[in-house]
Order: sequence, then structure tokens, then C-alpha cells
Amino acid sequence: MGYDDNNIFAKILRGDIPCKKVYEDEYVLAFHDIAPKAPVHILVIPKGKYESIADFGSKGSADEVKGFYAAVSRIAGEQGLDTGFRVIANTGLNGGQEVPHFHVHIVGGKKLGPMLAAA
Repeated sequence: MGYDDNNIFAKILRGDIPCKKVYEDEYVLAFHDIAPKAPVHILVIPKGKYESIADFGSKGSADEVKGFYAAVSRIAGEQGLDTGFRVIANTGLNGGQEVPHFHVHIVGGKKLGPMLAAA
């Protein structure tokens, strides 16, 4: 299939679409979700062209992978989520991934319910 340079996160990375930035370094951009599901709901995206967590894990460099997860930890700490939070990476159509650019959701700021509804 190949990476789509016109997905919304690619446009945000290029600066074509604004975001409410929380954090940025050489590896990631993090910003508030436009439809938050918790008091804190931040999206963290790598700056590289990766479609999913599987793509990132298999093709990302060691520095990119380490930098990404170090940023997730740092952002959670800076957001005061020391009493708990969830990191979610929806992957593929059945996993609920809506944007074909790897990203994680950091959600917290309240007691979170069950991870999945009963089947």
C-alpha cells in the first residue's frame, strides 16, 4: 500500500494544519486530541513515515523507537499523570485505526473504566 503523504498527521507535521502542541523534539510531535475522551487526551506521532505500530517497530531506527517512547513517558509526567494513565495504539481496520500514520493516545486525568466493553 505505502505511506499516504496526505493523511491528516502528515499535514500537521508539515504545518499545513495547525495543532495545539504539547511537546516536540527531533523524533515526535505531541498535541491535544480534537475530540478528547478524557480530561487529558494527547496524541503522540513519530516524525517518520510509519503507517502503524507494526511498521514503526519493524522499520524505525533504534534511536527513533527509543526517542518515541521516552517522549511518551516525559509527556505523561509533564501532564501530571502520576496516578495513572493509558497509552493506546489502535492498529489496522479491525483495531480502530482511523489515521494511517502510527500514533498513540495518552489518556488520563481521571479514573479510567474497563479497557474494552464486554463482547
